[in-house]
Amino acid sequence: MQQTRVAVVGSANMDLVGTAAALPRPGETVLGSDFVMLPGGKGANQAVAAVRAGASCVFLGAIGSDAFGVTLRARITAAGVDTAHLRVVYGSSGVALVMVGGAGENAILVTPGANEAFTGLTEDELAAVREADVLVAQLEVPVETVTAAALAARSAGTRMVLNAAPARPVPAELLAAVDLLVVNETEAHALTGRAADEPAALLELVPRAVLTLGGHGAWYVERDRPAVHVPAVKVDVVDTTAAGDAFTAALAVAWGEGRELVEAVHWAAAAGAACVRKLGASVALPRRVEIDELFSRPA
Repeated sequence: MQQTRVAVVGSANMDLVGTAAALPRPGETVLGSDFVMLPGGKGANQAVAAVRAGASCVFLGAIGSDAFGVTLRARITAAGVDTAHLRVVYGSSGVALVMVGGAGENAILVTPGANEAFTGLTEDELAAVREADVLVAQLEVPVETVTAAALAARSAGTRMVLNAAPARPVPAELLAAVDLLVVNETEAHALTGRAADEPAALLELVPRAVLTLGGHGAWYVERDRPAVHVPAVKVDVVDTTAAGDAFTAALAVAWGEGRELVEAVHWAAAAGAACVRKLGASVALPRRVEIDELFSRPA
């Protein structure tokens, strides 16, 4: 099997993660139990997840000139991601403040820092997109940057997977260049204005889509085909922080390897389940052997 070449356009953040028995309500202070500082950001997470799932990956994004930026580059590179195109922008790197409750639920505040300055893709950066089998992007960097990358992918025949997170308006020009959309219930509602139990509404925007439902699995929908529900893989949940990133990356890798998309969604569900068994974002992203183990587990 030929190794899938993935290009990821997205954010890199330093995640400051604290755990507690319960998340604080507005105005409340709670005592936590543990604290870790880990590289994260949807873009960096999905790049690392793609490599661990078996792909080669180039990451296009921006870090700050601060100490967090130095650490981010070192950690992402050490994970096997090609960071030759990772920009350094004067100022602070992106930072995510992550609180994790006892049941694995989380609350996250992201300050974008250098990610906001990731604009005006260079010809070398666009060439990296065109040379990939699959482009994966999210919405934690300027939407104009994502759109430019998507149009470059479309011109070269590179498949484009958009994880439209966080929820925000997506221009028609970008949606027209998307081959596969990945969203959760909140993001789907923001795009369509419809209830989350209407996944087919996403097909008014894109030709194919996956609606993720956490512990309730996912829906795969494609124009002119029946919707398919893919159940979640049951595991003990520790932290759900990067489950969506593991899912999206594994889905892109499997599709790039030539799997049918329904099978690819099943494999991605196994990746998401493997991820939630560990605390943290990038450190919890599963390796291919872990994904295969859960994928082959009897239903």
